[in-house]
Amino acid sequence: MKLKKIVLDTSIIIDGKISDMLEKNEIEDLEEIIIPLAALDELQAQASKGREPGFVGLDEIKKLRKIIEDKKITLRFTGERPTMEDIKLAKSGRLDAMIRDVAKDEGATLVTADFVQALVAEAEGVNVEHIAQEITKEKLEFEKYFTPDTMSIHLKEDVVPLAKRGKPGNFKLQQIGKDKITREELQKMINEIVEVARRSEDAFIEAETGGSLVVQLGLYRIAIARRPFSDGLEMTVVRPIVKLSLKDYNLSEKLIERLKKKAEGILVCGPPGAGKSCFATGLAEFYLNQGKIVKTLESPRDLQVGPEITQYGPLSGDFAKTADILLLVRPDYTIFDEIREAKNFKTFADMRLAGVGMIGVVHASEAIDSIQRFIGKIELGMIPHVVDTIIFIDAGQIKNVYELNLKVKVPTGMTEADLTRPVVEVRDFETGKLVYEIYTYGEENVVVPVGEKTLSPLQKLAKEKIINTIRKYDPNTEVEFLSDNRVRIKVSNKVVPRLIGRNGTNISKLEKSLGISIDVQPKVPSLGREIDFMFEESGNSVILRVNPRFKGKNVNIYIDSDYLLSAQIGKKNEIKISKKSKLGEELLRAYIGKKNIRVLVD
Repeated sequence: MKLKKIVLDTSIIIDGKISDMLEKNEIEDLEEIIIPLAALDELQAQASKGREPGFVGLDEIKKLRKIIEDKKITLRFTGERPTMEDIKLAKSGRLDAMIRDVAKDEGATLVTADFVQALVAEAEGVNVEHIAQEITKEKLEFEKYFTPDTMSIHLKEDVVPLAKRGKPGNFKLQQIGKDKITREELQKMINEIVEVARRSEDAFIEAETGGSLVVQLGLYRIAIARRPFSDGLEMTVVRPIVKLSLKDYNLSEKLIERLKKKAEGILVCGPPGAGKSCFATGLAEFYLNQGKIVKTLESPRDLQVGPEITQYGPLSGDFAKTADILLLVRPDYTIFDEIREAKNFKTFADMRLAGVGMIGVVHASEAIDSIQRFIGKIELGMIPHVVDTIIFIDAGQIKNVYELNLKVKVPTGMTEADLTRPVVEVRDFETGKLVYEIYTYGEENVVVPVGEKTLSPLQKLAKEKIINTIRKYDPNTEVEFLSDNRVRIKVSNKVVPRLIGRNGTNISKLEKSLGISIDVQPKVPSLGREIDFMFEESGNSVILRVNPRFKGKNVNIYIDSDYLLSAQIGKKNEIKISKKSKLGEELLRAYIGKKNIRVLVD
């Protein structure tokens, strides 16, 4: 390339191509480099706002000064300084026009990396050289610190580089190298990252404000901080080291069935680095394989999903605006990664209530903390309609799964009927055990843990007397103290009428003799009547044989209080179930495990 006088615009300065060409002697006969004051002021404005391109561009000008010292090339700044109005109209092309004017007035060749700038210059008759940006595929400098088990690297000026190595929940912070990294070395890496981020199709500058920069570069999430935001130049690079599917988490059939058919408001929560995003990625692929349309809301966009799943960022910095577009796209499920701000919780709720299946990723040290972050942002009674399932991840494993329901009841520990109120129940999904209750108490919303009750010595004696008294009705009676003078007893469905007696006469006598109020409940929540049966095995079948008078009747079969199946009693007074079926296997396991099998006739 033979050029005597060139004018550089902002794009080519940030690109750094001219300094490379000068070092390689690729520009012949060059006598003068002109930088318009409009370009200089634009770089200064960006650097003052803490934006990385501004720092990169100013460093490039410093580098040009050093290179031309021995090459007898002059560097000159000229042109009009932009006014406040020019700066406001920068995005409309005002500053680019001022730079072209300098090239015209100086009779020089405009060098640019901006294709639009080059087209306009040609249209105006300005001599122009468009140097297209090159997409480099070479390994970046910071990647030398990564090994297959490296989760993240932590680089700061005048500090020995550090890395977290291992796997989620089991990693160690290690020094990588002996020498402290210099500011110049770190700035060189940052310049390289910014350059590739501007050129590469799989890279995004996600956020850039006041001394901070967040870049998503392929698998790498890069956070850069500089003064005055931080006390020194710092860069943290994080990447996922594993990609798991739901099969790798050994989920129970019960949970998989819920994810398929019922769970539509899911919170995936856990501490930082626990593997939440990894599990959310597995969920995204799971729903995609179920034939669902899946999208994501992320900033930065670092979930490692397939090309079929579109990843959306905040539109004009606001996820609520992105949600407006998503509702037009009509996804079946949306993964909302890293929900932190109050307005994002409201956006999550709005989309869920609009009928979109939502999976939110939330930082929380305990599973219940993720729900507490919704309290105050939406009405308490709406929470179970927005969130129905909580999955707590720690050390890459599922530690807790909770389900939420809304009931009108007297909260646990209270006894008076006039204290009845809407209560959000949080239950352990696998066992059905109530672990938390959320309700309004006075003017406050409270989250109350519900644990195993410890009976006083007096209550233990009373419980023993109650069981001995009711043993003749049901030897497996369950007794729960609601207060010192009130209990709830659960008995077999078939003995409930006999225990209560005509017009409640039997239960009234018991209450008087025991000096305590008794609430009677059937063990199985069914209107059917429990009947006796014989359990038999015959070849490949499990047989439940009943009294002939029930022939042709419909029955419901329960294991303890869990519903198993409905069936009709056949001509031989029996219900026959194949051992090879899931229901047959479960029934046989219950019989061997001496669980309580119940048959209730409609």
